[in-house]
Amino acid sequence: MSDAPVVDDGPTPATPAGARGFLARHRGRVDRVVDALVVVAFTGWALLLGLGADSMFWLHEVVDPQRVLVMQLASFVLTLAGAVALLWRRRRPVAVAAAMAGLGVASLGLTGATNGFELGLALALYAVAVTGRTRAVWATAVGGVLALLVAAWAFPLPLTVAAKMLGVDRADADAFARVTGTGPTGFLTSPSWYVTAGPVLVLTLVAVAAGALVHARRQRVAALAEAARARAEEQAQRTRLAQASERAQIAREMHDVVAHSISVMVALGGGASAAFDFAPDRARAALDELVDTGRAALGDMRRILGVLHDDDTDDRAPGTGQGTGQGPGQGTGQGTGQGTGAPLEPQPGSLDMTRLVDRARTAGLPVRTSGLAVTGLEGLDPAVQLAVYRIVQESLTNTLRHAPGTTDVHVDVRRRADAVEVVVTDAGGSAATTPSPGGQRGVVGMSERAAVFGGTVEAGPYGEGWRVRALLPWHEGDA
Repeated sequence: MSDAPVVDDGPTPATPAGARGFLARHRGRVDRVVDALVVVAFTGWALLLGLGADSMFWLHEVVDPQRVLVMQLASFVLTLAGAVALLWRRRRPVAVAAAMAGLGVASLGLTGATNGFELGLALALYAVAVTGRTRAVWATAVGGVLALLVAAWAFPLPLTVAAKMLGVDRADADAFARVTGTGPTGFLTSPSWYVTAGPVLVLTLVAVAAGALVHARRQRVAALAEAARARAEEQAQRTRLAQASERAQIAREMHDVVAHSISVMVALGGGASAAFDFAPDRARAALDELVDTGRAALGDMRRILGVLHDDDTDDRAPGTGQGTGQGPGQGTGQGTGQGTGAPLEPQPGSLDMTRLVDRARTAGLPVRTSGLAVTGLEGLDPAVQLAVYRIVQESLTNTLRHAPGTTDVHVDVRRRADAVEVVVTDAGGSAATTPSPGGQRGVVGMSERAAVFGGTVEAGPYGEGWRVRALLPWHEGDA
């Protein structure tokens, strides 16, 4: 038999809160306290039986008083050895169990009783059972129990001590013979046999059963923890795929924004060249406008590179080709499209918020608008316009999917001094309708779009309904 790894009697940390969380945070200290209590319990019980046997059972009536002192000294020394062995119960449970069986055999030979080593053997066998090594558990248990029972049968002193514990001494020959039995077979059925066999067998079975239950519980907790970790990893992977898909679409749309700006630059450059001779002031103004447009296009290009920059390869999904399609439409919610070359709408310059809201109303949403959602997004940077449009579009799509039958939807787009604020709220779905389950891709997409500009998106319950609030940092000079 080989020894098992370190054995652990403390509770497995399954939750970060409550009593289990406290024990998990102070695991080493709790283990030391448990070990100390085990050693104290064994030592107290062994010393009580070993040193107090004479006063409890008057052993000096059947054993020479001088020998009683030797028995007490032997019991004291063996108890100290057992206490030291139990300190290694976690690290060497099989070796400690074997040591306890050996010390128990020595105690039977020198003192006529196990004197607490039946408890010491049970504590060691519990540690072996906790490791889950079935063969080692039963081999150690059977070997230890057989060693103690054979010693109780083979040594003469255990017969005398057991008989005296039952209230019979050698002076009453007939009663002594009945208690101790005659011959090997008679002793196996005598009451004195069970003085040793009973405690040893009962404590051994209880210890092995308790250790096996603790091991099974820890296996179950470990399986649950692994399943939770797998679910969390799966969710994280889905989130990464959604982020990669959304970033790819954002990059494609911003590419269209940059292409639009470059087209304007080409037109401005051609106009300035044509007017250079006969209208230099107009040519200079066109060139200034060209510089401003180029600067804005450069900023948009930096944002594209920021979206696609691969700082963490685990946060990207190579080869993904999905992208969210159109928002609320005629009776349909959100769609998906494959491929990277599919045309994306709306294109820069055609961001019609009124048309988007009308389509949502046609789909059944009672939409109210305020702010730029009414007056239009003109004057904002094209990339900001596109982000605002998509956030509103996704919010209305989510409302259509998750709050069917809502009585009110409010879309508010405000231009601040340093940011653009988008707020979309709904009054909650009707109790008679069942919302469709979502995968959080819409929130992920809106967050990614806001993050391009260093902004944030807050989405969560608001009264009886839901609110999406996006804040996109932007200054007048960015236009």
